[in-house]
Amino acid sequence: MARPIKFTLSILLACAAVHTILPPITASNSAYPSSYGLETTTDDLIPVRREVYGDGRIFDISHRYHPDMPNWGSSDGIGQFLWLPYSMKNNSEANNSQMKLPTHTGTHVDAPGHVFDHYFDAGFDVDTLDLEVLNGPALLIDVPRDKNLTAEVMKSLNIPRGVKRVLFRTLNTDRRLMLKKEFDTSYVGFMKDGAQWLVDNTDIKLVGIDYLSVAAFVDLIPSHLVFLESREIILVEGLKLDGVQPGIYTVHCLPLRLLGAEGSPIRCILIK
Repeated sequence: MARPIKFTLSILLACAAVHTILPPITASNSAYPSSYGLETTTDDLIPVRREVYGDGRIFDISHRYHPDMPNWGSSDGIGQFLWLPYSMKNNSEANNSQMKLPTHTGTHVDAPGHVFDHYFDAGFDVDTLDLEVLNGPALLIDVPRDKNLTAEVMKSLNIPRGVKRVLFRTLNTDRRLMLKKEFDTSYVGFMKDGAQWLVDNTDIKLVGIDYLSVAAFVDLIPSHLVFLESREIILVEGLKLDGVQPGIYTVHCLPLRLLGAEGSPIRCILIK
């Protein structure tokens, strides 16, 4: 879910060690071009950006961060999120970046404190999430394209007991919603009854989906409450599931260890 419930955490990441305190981020000390380094003018220095590795065995199912990726409730995307206050072009000894963005942006994970304030106060943040749940055998499944994930839809999928991790590919992937700048409230997600059916009738502990929220916009908070109340189910949202065949894979998802944060960007891969 992309709408912050408690607060939006600012992430400051340093790309190289520096010996002085970084100055405030301003337009005057920003050294990044508008392309964020995705363009190059030197023919023999062209970086390779891949989605598939290891001769087709490893799939990166995380979206690349860029200013035009969708942001919850916004028509303008996330905008500039990366600055270079220290640049070698400006006589710094090393390039040193700063990053600031909402924690529920792009491919990300929800912690229980996202929708339960007493869990937030108690410290159930992303640092407490179970890495065993976030890593292991997973089922990638296609769901009906004409409706949200209701109890009826969930029952029709016939997901067997014992399956603990399921990635749901929906109409969101077909519509390429994660590649569109403007936030779209018509995305496909779980209705409350669908979430409740999953909790009551399956052994699923990791629920992954292909837009910014696992819950349908019209049932946003109720569905999240059903999923996160037990603190046993982990939600991974904004997955990039195009170009991958349905089936069983090994999934690896690793959130940042952000103490006190109810969400975090996450890098997820599938391995055949």
